[in-house]
Amino acid sequence: MLHIVIADAELELVPEKIAEHPAVLSYARRRGRKPGEVLLDATYHHSAMKELEEGDRRGRPDIVHFCLINALESILNKEGRLRVYVHTRNDEVIYVKPETRIPRNYNRFVGLMESLFRKGAVPPDLSLLRLESKSLEELIAEINPDAIFVMHERGESRRPADFGRELTGYTNPLVIIGGFPHGDFRSRVEGRRISLYKKPLMAWTVLNEVVVSYENALPSEKFIS
Repeated sequence: MLHIVIADAELELVPEKIAEHPAVLSYARRRGRKPGEVLLDATYHHSAMKELEEGDRRGRPDIVHFCLINALESILNKEGRLRVYVHTRNDEVIYVKPETRIPRNYNRFVGLMESLFRKGAVPPDLSLLRLESKSLEELIAEINPDAIFVMHERGESRRPADFGRELTGYTNPLVIIGGFPHGDFRSRVEGRRISLYKKPLMAWTVLNEVVVSYENALPSEKFIS
């Protein structure tokens, strides 16, 4: 089973510090919600985010959106050989059931995440998505992997195919991918650092390369093509 954690994801509700900013108030009013009930989004809240610590990297729900769509629609996930989790900058973990269908439409995805932050699970009867307060370190201990790899632009250079073959040598490998637009991990991240290309890649591109390389490297008796 391959485990993927989208770590330190820039996914959060609007912080109280900027809840009264005109850009936030206007956006929340259009959405028919209170300012503290909407996701922070750099597209709409850029001017307000200048007041936040690390404001230049926050408010990126789109990264999680792309990553989850790619992960959950992969052949690997459909064959029951993938588990994906989202860890946020505020030490929350989203547990994602493999059968979850993430909305393709970004606005619907935003509404789903806002509901998740408000209710703790969506839909309440199935809990396809579940939110818990938990650090990255605690999540890793819970997964209990037999190998940890951290995707990093300054990591050991590996061809995707070679990395995929290496992953199949473990029973319960964990791959950590940063869910932020630039910079480094905020959390303490331990593991072997791997780079798949000479230039920085988007998080969802890294995820795709890892998943497909792992799919292609699996023995035929373990994977139905």
